[in-house]
Amino acid sequence: MGRYIQVTSGRGPVECCRVVVLVMKKLVADANAKGLKAEVVDREECACDGCLYSVVLSLEGENVDSFAAEWEGSVQWVSTQNPFRPHHERKNWFVGVHAFDLRQPAHVKDSDIVYETTRSSKKAGGQHLNTTDSAVKAIHLPTGVSAVGEDERNQHKNKRLAHDRLLLKLMEMEEEKKAEQDRVIWMNHNLLERGNPVKKFKGEL
Repeated sequence: MGRYIQVTSGRGPVECCRVVVLVMKKLVADANAKGLKAEVVDREECACDGCLYSVVLSLEGENVDSFAAEWEGSVQWVSTQNPFRPHHERKNWFVGVHAFDLRQPAHVKDSDIVYETTRSSKKAGGQHLNTTDSAVKAIHLPTGVSAVGEDERNQHKNKRLAHDRLLLKLMEMEEEKKAEQDRVIWMNHNLLERGNPVKKFKGEL
């Protein structure tokens, strides 16, 4: 459904959250210079202005896979000045860049997703968006999970944004569920009792 790329601080300190924004700008500039379109689809806000815990961008254009491969991995930012902690000795800050394909989880059906239009509350370029019902909310009925697209003036574009953001949330929930299952399985190894067997067998090994 498309190629996407995430820049994440990995829950690092505020400097890493700032580097997420700086690397995002570098990535977008590089994409534009190579004839690709990079658009912010989702972001996780940080308490400090000009900082993000993570950001997800959609990539469109030719050779998008090779472009993503150039960026995927850890990115280092060497700070020459630190406005957050001026006397901090650490200069090297790292963020992670991960490319992925946006997919619809197997259990999610198109018929399970409904869309509602509403008035946008955001601003674009410092100006209020038009007061028509341009914002779109996508709702996954079985789970109640929802996402809103209100960044654009165009309702069709906002619907796509809402749809993509909803799938991102559902994918994240799926991954978290799998990670929890894996954690439980791993914990079962540690909970193995050497006595009190529920079954007992005898035979050659």
